[in-house]
Amino acid sequence: MTPLLRTHDLSVRFGGEVAVDCVSASFFPGTLTAIVGPNGAGKTTFFNLISGQIRASAGEVWLKGRPITRLSVPARARRGLGRAFQLTNLFPALSVFENVRLAVQAEARRDFRLFSLASDHRDLMRKSDALIERVGLSARAQLAASALSHGDQRKLEVALLLALQPDVFMFDEPTAGMSVDEVPSVLDLIATIKHDRTKTILLVEHKTDVIRALADRVIVLHQGRMLADGAPAEVMALAIVQDAYLGHAGTSG
Repeated sequence: MTPLLRTHDLSVRFGGEVAVDCVSASFFPGTLTAIVGPNGAGKTTFFNLISGQIRASAGEVWLKGRPITRLSVPARARRGLGRAFQLTNLFPALSVFENVRLAVQAEARRDFRLFSLASDHRDLMRKSDALIERVGLSARAQLAASALSHGDQRKLEVALLLALQPDVFMFDEPTAGMSVDEVPSVLDLIATIKHDRTKTILLVEHKTDVIRALADRVIVLHQGRMLADGAPAEVMALAIVQDAYLGHAGTSG
């Protein structure tokens, strides 16, 4: 099977420090890969290199068989790379509906003209409503994003990602800061994305229960290097992983 996304010797230095060190990995359609490791392991930095927030010092990123290493963040998004951030990335003053409508419009590449007829954009409205319903926010559609609970903001962020129809979904600690009651609904949303076997999901996570519930594969980073890569049960049972990761399971990085 051809990988949808892959990295080859991906590296970045900050001054004299190597934060990600020659990480090569292939990610395939229909799989969810959890990227784990102790605080400072390079997990989020690796994500940032893939999505373009940080420029690589060396190595390459390929998406659908084409190099994207030198592309901007928006260009990577247009190629099919979708990223949800550890801190929500929303328009706080706009309603839930308007946040989603803007994302749907961006995907449709339409100009929502101020004086155009609403009937011209009924399909955008319908798609927006359907996405809001899918993430369970219909009752809050007219609330400002800033008025939502943290868990509902994460749901809204998933709706925005779904609107953009990426091939690769990247979630950076999606349950961070949530109450116990909020966690299951967000995990259920990610699980529904997994049902589409054409999509690839990358998940930075440190909660072992989340990893066991969702992951098909686990990559362990430690001091910027890949420490292990394989099935969750096998990887998490390795002594070297127990020492490097599970002993610090309460941290993130």
